[in-house]
Amino acid sequence: MELVGKSNKKRKKIKHWIPFYIMGLPGMIYLLINNYLPMVGLQVAFKKWDYQKGMWFSDWIGLKNFEFLFKSQAFRITRNTLLYNLTFIIVGAILGISVAILVNEIQSKQFKKIYQTIILLPFLMSMVIVAYLTYAYLSPQTGYINNILEAIGLNRISWYSEKKYWPFILVFVQQWKTIGFGMVIYLSSIVGISKDYYEAAELDGATKWQQIRTITLPLLKPTIITLLILQVGQIFRSDFGLFYQVPMDQGSLYAVTDTIDTFVYRGLMKTNNIGMSAAAGFYQSVVCFITVVIFNGVIRKVNKENAMF
Repeated sequence: MELVGKSNKKRKKIKHWIPFYIMGLPGMIYLLINNYLPMVGLQVAFKKWDYQKGMWFSDWIGLKNFEFLFKSQAFRITRNTLLYNLTFIIVGAILGISVAILVNEIQSKQFKKIYQTIILLPFLMSMVIVAYLTYAYLSPQTGYINNILEAIGLNRISWYSEKKYWPFILVFVQQWKTIGFGMVIYLSSIVGISKDYYEAAELDGATKWQQIRTITLPLLKPTIITLLILQVGQIFRSDFGLFYQVPMDQGSLYAVTDTIDTFVYRGLMKTNNIGMSAAAGFYQSVVCFITVVIFNGVIRKVNKENAMF
């Protein structure tokens, strides 16, 4: 009787979950087709691509594509991708939290919505538009900044041939475009903090900065860590539009604007080296995966509740 009762309970549980499995089936099929089936193409990284033979019958060459990659451009593109993303993560978190706190302090709901819309607007722009806006400011002949420099008696700057300026330019453009997205996420967490904490702090004589330091920032920690893990997972991937379209693909700027993604694109479109491009993409994915696992492990040791897995 006990065995019959247990089997009936199992059947009821299965029947209970069947509708949920059916609902999740389209998503699983999409995940399989979009994310897992293309992994068959990873073999291209170990082959000498031949259009006549195709992917399956091209000759195997082992790790030669990776050898060429690491002997030529691997250090430069890895350095640029890693350093830019680290800068984006640190600066983005500081600015996103700061702007969210400032917007939250606005008392008028109408003005708060207006400021949120204005700050978020660049995030909704295409990178093509951002690239042309940047060019309007930096154009050697008609650029707004060069006109100002000339008006105050200084020499014009050829921005698109001087690589020393571009680390700052790229960081500035990226933050200007994405700060609204980070602000919205942090602001949604700040709004969820109970006002009772701030009222109690005011009664104790805490200043606004002390309230931010002792209440807002500690309660934002789970959101900060979650976003940090997601961003670290993409630390070896770059915004293609930012690094390709904004610098206008100027060869003189490759030393400071070339990343793994732009390198893969040029390998495909200009040199037609499909094998090396596939090797670079494979290298990028493996390093991203290892980085996520390591970073999550560190967080898990510090605070198990904030880890993703």
